[in-house]
Order: sequence, then structure tokens, then C-alpha cells
Amino acid sequence: MTTSLQLTPFCQRLGLTAPVVQAPIGGATTPELAAAVSNAGGLGMLALSWTPAGAVRERIRATRALTDRPFGVNVVLEWDQHERVRACAEESVALVSTFWGDPRPYVDAIHAGGALHAHTVGCAEEARRAVEAGVDVIVAQGWEAGGRVWGKVATLALVPAVVDAVRPVPVLAAGAVADGRGLAAALVLGADAAWVGTRFLLADEANVHNEWRRRIQAARETSTLYSTLFDRGWPNAPHRTLRNSTVRAWERAGRPAAPGRPGEGDVVAHAADGSPLYRYGPEPAVGGATGDVEALALYAGQSAGIVKDVLPAAAIVDELIRGAERALTRPSARP
Repeated sequence: MTTSLQLTPFCQRLGLTAPVVQAPIGGATTPELAAAVSNAGGLGMLALSWTPAGAVRERIRATRALTDRPFGVNVVLEWDQHERVRACAEESVALVSTFWGDPRPYVDAIHAGGALHAHTVGCAEEARRAVEAGVDVIVAQGWEAGGRVWGKVATLALVPAVVDAVRPVPVLAAGAVADGRGLAAALVLGADAAWVGTRFLLADEANVHNEWRRRIQAARETSTLYSTLFDRGWPNAPHRTLRNSTVRAWERAGRPAAPGRPGEGDVVAHAADGSPLYRYGPEPAVGGATGDVEALALYAGQSAGIVKDVLPAAAIVDELIRGAERALTRPSARP
């Protein structure tokens, strides 16, 4: 992809032609999605936090079979990830991103494989500590983001504060970037690229149940909830989801704490492999799920209010770049 956007040091280092990183959107990520984003000039990402250790290499190799471009992987540090990180390093991925914990114990292993180490933060002080630990790239995640949300500062305030705190270390802007205007804003704030999640949930290649897609398409900017509601197996981990029947029933009951919530312990759906999916569980409504999938955790950021079209991932990257170009040359222009 050719673009008039000036390529940032982060893009130049990885050979990207588009300052777009596909956020690791949990179970919705696929090798096909990551490869399509990378083939379009951005950086595709695999979410490997819960992938069985023996299958990590298979996922990476499946992605590499679809692209000769760089791509990255993500692991959540709520659990020990040393075995997965070693496998990723040995498979020579371009970037390993860590989230929800201390990155320090993983820096050496990531660098040993030749990868860049990115770490997600929610404030400038945390960014400084990560850089002091040896992290190469900072992901500044604003409170507007979908999925698990680490901090409580909005993207517009967070990104420039983090950029100023760690310059010249590259910063990626996460949270509510879903069109070209958002990408342009991220670049103007000093970010090297945008970390885009909710928009890619509507990519053809994403492993997203049609009900989840429809709910995103119908959403407004006010349709999400920041809470710890979907906490089965991962307590005290704030997240942003769409409001659904589970949320509404809990709110009508006065927002009680577990285990006194309506329908506590109910199996509301089943995964494609037949395993049960529980109300208040963290598992999203991915492809192949059956049952009352609307009641599951429907992760989405506040940018869901402007995300409408289901498109191939390459078309989404192009949409972001063209929209940013227009926004930067004519700030009042629509995407």
C-alpha cells in the first residue's frame, strides 16, 4: 500500500507501510486476520494467552504460511507465560506484546529471539517503568478501549503524556481508534501507529459470531459498559463490553456482587467444541458458538458507535489510511 502518511520510526523498523496495528482481540483473532493485516502493510497480531503451549508454534506457523510480512503475538501476564514466550521467541516473530502484569521477567527471552517487546500501560509513570525494564515499544491504552482495560485515563489525555514521558521510545495509541480520523488524531498526538481492536472485529477474517457483529453494528457510543461483570475465572479485571441481556438483568437486580447475581452459574451457550459457556464468563461470542450467545461477553470499545461495515481486513487498513490522509489535509472532512 502506498500512502502519503509519513512513516514513523516504528513502521520503518518493522518495514510497515501503514501505521496500523491490529490489536490482539482474544478469541476473535485468527492466522487469516493477522496475515491479511500484515499483507496490507500493517502489523497483524495473534492472541496466544490461552492457546495450549504445544499449539503456539502451530498458530505462528499457520500465519507465516499466509504472509511473508512481519506480524506479532500477544500474551496476558495474569498467568505465567514463560513457556509461550520461549516458543514465540524461537519462532522469530517480529514483536511480542505483553499486558496486565510486570513485563520485566520476559524482556530477555523476547529479545533473545530478536523480537521487539511491546507492553501496554495505562499511565505515564507505568510507561517509564516499562522502558527502564527494557521494553522497546509502549502501547498507551485509553479507557475507551474494548476488552480488558488496564487504566482509567482517556486516550486523548494519555497518549501525549506517555509520548512525552518515554520519547524517543515508540508509542502506539490504543482506545477508540476505529476510522481515519482517529488514526490521524493518534499520529498528531505523537503516536507511531494506532492499535485498532473494535474495527477489526468486523473484518471478514475475524472469528466473530454473527450475533456479536450485529450488536456492534447496531451500537452507539453510549452502548458499552465498563465493569468487572464478566469475571468468572478472571476476577478484578475491568473490561468494556456491549450492554446485553446479562448486563440488563444484573442492573435491574441492583448490581449485586457474585455469587448473588441473576443466573449465576448458568450455562447460556456452548463453544464450537461443545464446551459450556457460562453467564459472567470471560469467553466472547466467537464463531461456531450455539445457544444464547447474546448473553455472553460482547467486548467492544466506545468506538463501536462508528463501526458499521463488515469488510476484508485489507479494506479496513485501506479505509483507515485513506481516512487519515483526508483528515490530515482537510481536518473537517468526513471519513
